[in-house]
Amino acid sequence: MPEGDAGIVRLKVGSGSLELVLGDITREETEAIGNAANAQLAGGGGVDGAIHRAGGPAIMEELRARYKGCPTGSAVLTGAGNLKAKYVLHAVGPRYRGSPDDARLLAGAYRACLDLSVKNGIRSVALPSISTGIYGYPVGDAALIALCAVKAHMKANSLPALVRFVLFDEGTFSAYERALDQAGIRE
Repeated sequence: MPEGDAGIVRLKVGSGSLELVLGDITREETEAIGNAANAQLAGGGGVDGAIHRAGGPAIMEELRARYKGCPTGSAVLTGAGNLKAKYVLHAVGPRYRGSPDDARLLAGAYRACLDLSVKNGIRSVALPSISTGIYGYPVGDAALIALCAVKAHMKANSLPALVRFVLFDEGTFSAYERALDQAGIRE
């Protein structure tokens, strides 16, 4: 049975915890936060712009020094600049086209964040709803894909021990909460 109150859902998945939180990802104190980045890692609007504004120029400087871009469905790791988190996981989701590849690439972006967490010993991660802003992915479909990818990872791995989806508005939060049942997480 989930614990929670308005704007928070907590569930046990594998040996870890999965949370849905209504809030601002730039204020999270998890060890890492996820960023919905573009393939050029050039900064942008939405979550990406908010993270770069809150984290300061150090994040972009590291991206430019270490990476020449990031393929769709993948992720890269940087420090977090002025953010409370220690790391930022820059994940590139697909622009929604209604193609069968869309779901594979979106799931890949989440898996890449979680794999980088394992590789770097990261115990807690806050993730946004990737590709559902300007990239146009339908939120209900994206929520199910994201939750299924995270569930599969958490059942097979002990890290990260906490995965928190930080969802910016009530509509997105509600879509993720509904998708918990479809993903077989809240049974």
